[in-house]
Amino acid sequence: MEAIPNQAPPNQAPPNQALPNQALPNQAPPIRDPCETISRRPHHRLRGHVLSLSGFRTNAPIAHRILPCNIPVLIIDITGAARVATGASAIPTIERDAFWGHGMTVGLTPAGVSALLGMPMRELIGQTVPMPAFTAELAERLAVIPDWPARFALLEEWLENQLPPCSRPCVQKPCAQKRCVQKPCAKSPDTEDPLITEAWFRLQRPNAPRVASVAASLGISRRRLETGFQRQIGLPPGTVARIARFQRAVSMIALGAALPQAAFDSGYADQPHFTRDVHTMSGLTPSALRANLQDALGRGS
Repeated sequence: MEAIPNQAPPNQAPPNQALPNQALPNQAPPIRDPCETISRRPHHRLRGHVLSLSGFRTNAPIAHRILPCNIPVLIIDITGAARVATGASAIPTIERDAFWGHGMTVGLTPAGVSALLGMPMRELIGQTVPMPAFTAELAERLAVIPDWPARFALLEEWLENQLPPCSRPCVQKPCAQKRCVQKPCAKSPDTEDPLITEAWFRLQRPNAPRVASVAASLGISRRRLETGFQRQIGLPPGTVARIARFQRAVSMIALGAALPQAAFDSGYADQPHFTRDVHTMSGLTPSALRANLQDALGRGS
């Protein structure tokens, strides 16, 4: 069974659905590892809504151990096996009936969930839901494209077309006062509190400050921050920070870091703290998690 760390925290290397980034080829090579992934940063036009884009292929559909993750993800299998949206989650899950094996993923911000799925991020927490039927045409178009760069280009074009005009970045020239003259759309689905969204980003950065410090830096009380996360994000701010720290450790282990070094560099107080958190977040010991990640990369013995 393969451990899938899901999408990496914002403001780090481009996330991918399986494990470390690989070079972006012009043509998809033969599959050598159990799961191969390719990542790309989304175009700036999608900024604020899309965090990451990636492509994936597996030898065969397999059961996945989905690790806790802060980022909602669209999964578009171009074989037609599945088109789903998965929400952020604080607990590991085992997807024994996950049939996706070749396709693309999109990591979303809270505003992206609202704009593309028509729901607040909190309603997707811990859920896997089917994507709308009209995405079938996208999967079919992606399937006939032979190379990854062209698939990424099509996916970005499709995503931009799905965003309501009033939720897209302003492309008008600034006025003399260097302000955008485009008025906000009254029907914009982006009703998120920008301070809560900013806190969500900050809590996932390396060496992120404590929750109280983030609230103070934004000029709001911790109570308001916690209430805003409950209403908008669906996870407490402390949980978001904890998941981000765990995901940093997972990424380091997947890249070959020794367990003690991964624990220290990702911000754990000591080895017992790291061991407890890994068991809570993955259901595995650190050594077992490393073995799962190595199997996913085709490095297992």
